[in-house]
Amino acid sequence: MPHPTAAPYRAISFQGALGANSDLACRAMFPGMETVPCHGFEDAFNAVDDGRADLAMIPVDNTLAGRVADVHHLIPKRGLHIIGEYFLPIRMDLMGVPGTKLEDVKHVHSHIHALPQCSKLIKSLNLEKHVSADTARAAQEVAERGDKTHAAIAATFAAEIYGLDILKSDVQDAEHNTTRFLVWAREPNMPPLSSTDMIMTSFMFRVRNIPAALYKALGGFATNGINMTKLESYVDEHFQAAQFLCDVEGHPDNRNLQLALEELSFFAAELRILGTYPAHPFRLRDK
Repeated sequence: MPHPTAAPYRAISFQGALGANSDLACRAMFPGMETVPCHGFEDAFNAVDDGRADLAMIPVDNTLAGRVADVHHLIPKRGLHIIGEYFLPIRMDLMGVPGTKLEDVKHVHSHIHALPQCSKLIKSLNLEKHVSADTARAAQEVAERGDKTHAAIAATFAAEIYGLDILKSDVQDAEHNTTRFLVWAREPNMPPLSSTDMIMTSFMFRVRNIPAALYKALGGFATNGINMTKLESYVDEHFQAAQFLCDVEGHPDNRNLQLALEELSFFAAELRILGTYPAHPFRLRDK
């Protein structure tokens, strides 16, 4: 789904090699845009800071693995803005060098989160697991190795890029395996209040070190009818003042959300809006 605003975006960075799931998310949301592979999540953020890319596509949550821990600690430190989200259903294949048969495979390579998500196949074939930086890098490593006893678990697109054969398709354990990505930019790109899309707002706040501070800070969202879809905590280096990352449904120019944020500000020592953006259609599937 392309972003509905018409900003002149040229390139988008992501963590991983070409063909990684993050690369697929970039191409699906921004077809035709140049994708910029980066070694790590911090490098993907830095690519936006230094102008190598206009946007960064960063995974934050997975329905099986939970939050992406490596990203979690980076978000409070960045000065970038969220301008969109994308939900990618994860489909993974077992792939090997051309001519490989399923019975040839003794080793499997993939990302640390992808391997447990395909545990049924790995157990049934009694494969030895090897962790790679990401799924596409695993496919690249298997292609370079040229050994029929080594296979990779990655997306179909990775097999096309690195010239591998699909040995078995859709090897993930669960059909609901989905990753949520956030799109980051140097400048905010807030949709108008008049938008007919469902709108999400993400923000961070730090509570004052007083009894029931979190309870009091969040009360305004309940009394003003604001649906909170995410609440994550961070602790400071002294394990005293807690910081929270929140996603809510609504536009900050809407009176109800304004009132909720005003009440939050009364109890919070610090409040920072990370971005306001259209909700991805995945959120609307059950509404």
